[in-house]
Amino acid sequence: MQVDDALLAKLEKLSFLKISDDKRDEIKGQLSEIVTFVDNLSALNTDGVDDNFAMSDRSTQLRQDTVKSSLEISEDILSHAPRSADNFFIVPKIIE
Repeated sequence: MQVDDALLAKLEKLSFLKISDDKRDEIKGQLSEIVTFVDNLSALNTDGVDDNFAMSDRSTQLRQDTVKSSLEISEDILSHAPRSADNFFIVPKIIE
């Protein structure tokens, strides 16, 4: 699959990103390499591989979830948001 200007424009719209004109060719090349790599992975024969295959039999170490609430943390996080109100992020509508 080749990444062209039309696909890049669609990705820009979906991601709400603006890619500068001088970077467009570089980004298209990088995305094409990623898609080619994923296509190569789909060609691998995985018929004899268990769908629960892991490199180790050890399970993931889990930790207790502990609730930590701090007004200072939420204010710091919201200070980086372009828009916020009443301790919530304000984001653009994405469903057309």
